[in-house]
Amino acid sequence: MKRILLGLVATTMVLSASARQDSDTTFKVDVKLVNVYVTVTDQQGAPIGNLTKKDFGLSEDGISQKIAVFSKESQLPLSIILAIDTSSSTRKDIRLELEAARRFIHSMIRPQDAVALYTFDNDVNELAPFTSKLHLVDSAINQVRVGGATSLYDAIYLGCKALMKREGRKVLVLITDGGDTSSTMDYKQALRAAQMSEALVYSLIDVPVEASAGRNTGGEHALIQISNDTGGKYYYAANVAQLDKAFEQISDELRTQYLLAYYPVERRAASDFRQIDVIAHPHDSPEPKGSEEPDRLVVRARRGYYTSKLE
Repeated sequence: MKRILLGLVATTMVLSASARQDSDTTFKVDVKLVNVYVTVTDQQGAPIGNLTKKDFGLSEDGISQKIAVFSKESQLPLSIILAIDTSSSTRKDIRLELEAARRFIHSMIRPQDAVALYTFDNDVNELAPFTSKLHLVDSAINQVRVGGATSLYDAIYLGCKALMKREGRKVLVLITDGGDTSSTMDYKQALRAAQMSEALVYSLIDVPVEASAGRNTGGEHALIQISNDTGGKYYYAANVAQLDKAFEQISDELRTQYLLAYYPVERRAASDFRQIDVIAHPHDSPEPKGSEEPDRLVVRARRGYYTSKLE
């Protein structure tokens, strides 16, 4: 078992960028190609996989950007970190969650992909490094033990720092009841690491009792925000069937993604955060008739990136 300690993981940026701060606290940035992985669904959540470059619009800080690279990303390698909450509060459901996670990995991972298994309680532990060998992941799953507090934000921060080193698409899947009781990192640091890594964060929130007095709604809201801001998604799963359904939807989405990449115009700004907005509207869709409302597509992508390095 490898214990991951804060500050010992190398800081690496996948997105090549340089930034320097001048005397009036503005940033002059020269950012190279910015990658934006995009998921598009209909109103019912079914993935849309037949769009073309002309169907998308993209802007940074409100300024329209020219899409320099467009591709459908179903064949691009995936790096997935599966991070499982093993604190004391998960004891009742942990084995069922692990079996659902095992089924997801077996259905998802191809020879070109890699998955790593993390657990988090008092500490964040890497039980299996990135591998496409499923028997190694199975062996790690069998070693999981439960007990201790919950270092949720540390798990997000460290997982995303590890994903920064990976090429291709990057995904962090969290299975947790949403609480954080022992992290060294805070919410803002976890979110920043997630945004800088280009990782899609999928949060599977296990809340078996909806009105439980011990329910951590603050932690749930933090997970929801991080998932939304990275272009991932959150799910509530109160039983194994709902957990399997969530994993199935994640699999479907990861098979029908798009990559939009662009070269932003160099400029000065008072912040090193850049907001990204993506829209999608198929140009070949028939015009609505009469009072019919046009079909609206749901577009999910990371909401921005930072031009300075992660501390």
